[in-house]
Amino acid sequence: MNERLAIVGSGAIACGLAATAAHQEGGWGPVLLLVRSQDSAERARATVERTLDRLGADVGGVGSHQLQIVTDPQALAETTFVVEAIIEDHTIKAGLLGELDRIVGPETLLASTTSSLSVKRLADASGRPERFVGLHVFNPVTKMQLVELIFPSEASEDTRRRALALCETFEKTPVEVPDVPGFVVNRLLFPYLFSAVRLLEETGMDAESVDTCMQLGAGHPMGPLALLDLIGLDVAKAIGETIGETIPARVQALVAEGALGRKSRRGFHSY
Repeated sequence: MNERLAIVGSGAIACGLAATAAHQEGGWGPVLLLVRSQDSAERARATVERTLDRLGADVGGVGSHQLQIVTDPQALAETTFVVEAIIEDHTIKAGLLGELDRIVGPETLLASTTSSLSVKRLADASGRPERFVGLHVFNPVTKMQLVELIFPSEASEDTRRRALALCETFEKTPVEVPDVPGFVVNRLLFPYLFSAVRLLEETGMDAESVDTCMQLGAGHPMGPLALLDLIGLDVAKAIGETIGETIPARVQALVAEGALGRKSRRGFHSY
């Protein structure tokens, strides 16, 4: 695969993708990770290095050969495949995609890791719907095998081929899914997750007991409330709103408190 790859963002998905790319022999040279500030760059570097260390990779080259972390968007001018992995907000994503369209070359593919937003609307905002793809990966990126691929109707055959090739290079399993709110996984998953929260509210059970029931009784690797914490309660709220699910009062309250799950060390569980 002969691409010059860039990822935009500094959160869990962006850093997970950067670590995945840096760990693979993708044939793409250094992977660029575009972040907003030097502070973000330092945090992202530490996150990627920890992830690569867990994968048993040599982290000595991070920042030189495998991965280059940059703060200037113009550094992406020569890239051929750019993956946007920022906050799940259409307006913010659309603004960034429009900026990227003005920086990168005409053959460059733009992708979004959106988990619930309309790919058609993002593709239109990018200015290059024929070279756009929704690339919904799952957290933790280095472990989860599925990639939901969502193509706008204008996507070219070259776009489809290159998106599939990227997934294969990442050693992921791509499944093309329709451009409907939440796609497949979140469309089916979030009603279940929110029903677990409502059960908690109605019965007064503790989160650990609910999660233990679903782990041991249904064979789930993680209980629904722990999974919400892993996703991030703010992200879960945004996804729920996008797919038309009523957000449980407990989720609303925790988000208002800043208790967002693992990333804030408190949600339904404490970390």
